[in-house]
Amino acid sequence: MEKLRQVILLLESSRGSGRALLRGFADYARHHGAWAFEWEPGGLNEIWPRLNKLDAQAIILRDGKNINKVLALGIPTVVVGHHEEEYPGVAHVLTDSTEAARLAAEHLLGCGFKNFGFCGPSQFRWSEARRLGFQEHLARSGHTVHFFDARSDGPEISWGTQHRAMSRWLAGLPKPAGIMACNDDYAQHLVAACKNAGIHIPDQVGIIGVDNDELVCELASPPISSVAINFERAGFESARLLDRWMRQGTIPAPARINAPATHVVARLSTDILAVEDPQLMKALRFIRDHARENIRVVDVAKAGGLSRRALENRFRWELGRSILQEIRRIRVDLIARMLVETELPVSHIAEALGYENLQHIARYFRKEKNLSLVAYRKKFGAK
Repeated sequence: MEKLRQVILLLESSRGSGRALLRGFADYARHHGAWAFEWEPGGLNEIWPRLNKLDAQAIILRDGKNINKVLALGIPTVVVGHHEEEYPGVAHVLTDSTEAARLAAEHLLGCGFKNFGFCGPSQFRWSEARRLGFQEHLARSGHTVHFFDARSDGPEISWGTQHRAMSRWLAGLPKPAGIMACNDDYAQHLVAACKNAGIHIPDQVGIIGVDNDELVCELASPPISSVAINFERAGFESARLLDRWMRQGTIPAPARINAPATHVVARLSTDILAVEDPQLMKALRFIRDHARENIRVVDVAKAGGLSRRALENRFRWELGRSILQEIRRIRVDLIARMLVETELPVSHIAEALGYENLQHIARYFRKEKNLSLVAYRKKFGAK
C-alpha cells in the first residue's frame, strides 16, 4: 500500500487566485495518489511552531518570505506569487505577464481608445513586466503610454497621499483613455480615484485589471474588466510537479509552472466604443451585439448606414483593420472564451456560433491564435 504523503499548503483562500490554486491542487491529488493536506492560510509563521511534527513530504507557499527556513527543511517546495526573485532549489509558479499585457492592450484598442495609461508599483518586478509588455505592444501601433508609479515602499507615502496623486494623474490624462492596472486591486483603486476626481467610467476612462478576481471586480462600481489567469491549471501542474519530485527524489526540469493569461472578461468598466464617428460606432456595436451570429460585411455596412466601401475606409482609417478582420477578431475571442470557460465539444461551439462546418472555424481560429482549437483548450483550459 502506498504511503500517505503529507503536503503543506500555505495559500490563502480569501482571493480568487488562492482558491483556484487550491482547487487545481486538490483535483490532481484526488486522481493521483494518496495525499494528506495540512492547510494553513495564515502562512509560514502560523504553522512554523508545529511544522516539525507534521512529517511533511512537500510544501507549497505564497511568495518567498522566510525562504531560507523552508529550504532548511530539505523537502520539495513550490513558491507561488509575486516574489522578487527566483530561488535555487525550489520550483516557481509564474504568471504570464507579457501575455496578460498583450490581451489588455488588444482589448483597449478594440474599444477604440487612442490614449493609454498604466498604473502599478515599479518596485515589483511582476508589475514592471506588465507595464513594459503593455507599452511595447501599444508602441507597435504608434501609441505611447502614460505611467502612474503607485510605489508604496516609502514611510512617507500614505494611501491618502497616493490616492490624491492618482486622482491628479487621472485628471491630467488626455481623454478618453484606456488604462491597464497591474492587477485587480489597483484597478479598484483607480475606480475610487476616478470618483474622487469626478471622472466618468467608462466614458472618459476605461479600466482593465489582471487576475479576474470575481469578488473584487464585481464589487467595484462599475464592475471591472480583467484579464483572466488560469490559476487552477497552475495549481494542477504544481501538484503534478511535486508528485514527480517526491517520487524521483530530484527536482524535475524545468522547475517552473506557467499560470497562463487566457482571455479578457469584459465588464462595464470598458463597455465603450471610444470613437467619435457615429456610423463607425453603430457598426462596431452591431458586431459586438451579433457576435454569436454568422454576420457578413454587408450586414455591418447596413447597420452603420453607409456603403460598404465608405465604411471599409473608416474602419481602416480609425482602427487599422478591415470590417472582416474586426468581425473575425471579436468572434475568435468569443470562441476562445468558450473553449476555456466551458467543456462544450468544439463541434457544439461551432454550431452555436453559426458555422456550417468545423474546418472553416478551425482554419481562421488557427490564423488568429496560432493554435488549433484543441491545442488552445489543452493549453489554457482548466487542466
